[in-house]
Amino acid sequence: MKVGLFINTQFPEGYNVGERVPEMVEQVRAARDAGFSSLWFPHHWLTHPMQMLQLTPLMGYIAAHAAGMTIGPNILILPPLNPVHVAEEAATLDVLTGGNYILGIGLGYRRPEFDAFGVPLAERAPRFNEAVGLMRRLWTEDRVTHCGRFYTVNDAGIGVKPVRPGGPPLYIAAQADVSVRRAARIGDAWLIVNSSGLGKIAPLMQSYRAALQEYGRRAAEFPITVECYVGARHATAHEECRGPLEYKYNAYAAWGLEDRTSASFEDFARDRFIIGDKGSVKEEIARYRDILGVDHFIMRCQWPGLPQERALASIRRLGEIFAS
Repeated sequence: MKVGLFINTQFPEGYNVGERVPEMVEQVRAARDAGFSSLWFPHHWLTHPMQMLQLTPLMGYIAAHAAGMTIGPNILILPPLNPVHVAEEAATLDVLTGGNYILGIGLGYRRPEFDAFGVPLAERAPRFNEAVGLMRRLWTEDRVTHCGRFYTVNDAGIGVKPVRPGGPPLYIAAQADVSVRRAARIGDAWLIVNSSGLGKIAPLMQSYRAALQEYGRRAAEFPITVECYVGARHATAHEECRGPLEYKYNAYAAWGLEDRTSASFEDFARDRFIIGDKGSVKEEIARYRDILGVDHFIMRCQWPGLPQERALASIRRLGEIFAS
C-alpha cells in the first residue's frame, strides 16, 4: 500500500496566507521523510470568505521541495477550462516533476464557478468527455486537428510534450454510478473522494470493477482520499480536530455539496473520516482496504484552523503506521 498527503490550501478569513506557505513546505518535507509517496492539491474558485490558493502555481512551487514524490490535483475542475490550456500546463508539470505528475480531474458541482466561466452546468459531462480525448491527442500527436462540439484545434501542437509516454495518467473523480463507469472507460484510475461515506462508496466500487471488466481495461491503482487525524491518544483525537473539520464541511454544505446539520460530528465522521490513535487508525485503514480493495491512501491531515504542530505530528504517526 502507498500513502499520500493531501495538502491543505484553504484558510479561514483573517489568516495571513503567505505565512502558511512555509508550513506547507514543512509538511511536505515531513511527509517525504515519513515515506509518503504522493502529494495532492484541491481546487475551487470563488471561495470567499474562505481563502484558497490556486493549485497550478502552488504545485509548481511545491514540486521543487517534493524530491521525486508524485504530485497532482485532487481534483482539477475540468469542464469550465479549455483543454488546450490544461494539457499545456499538465505537460509542463510533468516535465518539472520528471514524469511524476498525475492529472486528477472531475466534473465540479458549484454553479457560481460555472457561471463565472460562462459554462452551463448541463454541459459538464459532454465537455469533460471531449476534453479528455483532446488532451490525450495533444500529448501524443505532433499536430492535431480537432473540430468538436466545444473545442477546436486546427493543425497545431502543444509546446512541450510530457516526459511520461502517453502523457500524465488521468485519475477521474466520481460519486455516481454513471460517473464511475466513465472513469473506467476513459480514465486510468477512479480517484475516490470519501465525502459520502463507505456505505455509498462500496457499491460504487463494485460498479467500477464491473465496468473495468466490461471495457477490458485495468486500473493503474485504486486510490482513496480520506480525512485522517492520528492523535497521541484515542480518547482526545476527535476533539483535537473537530473544529477545523466542522469549519470545512460547513463551508462545503453551504456550497451545496452535502448537508450535515442533522448529524452529530461523531455520526457524520463515521465511515467518512479516519480519526484516532495509531492503533485504531491502523485498524481502520485495514478495514477500508478489505472492504474496497484500495491500495493508495491519500490522507488529508490538516484543515482550516488546525495548528501546524498537530498536523505534523499526525503526518509522522501515519508514516509510522504505513512503515509497520
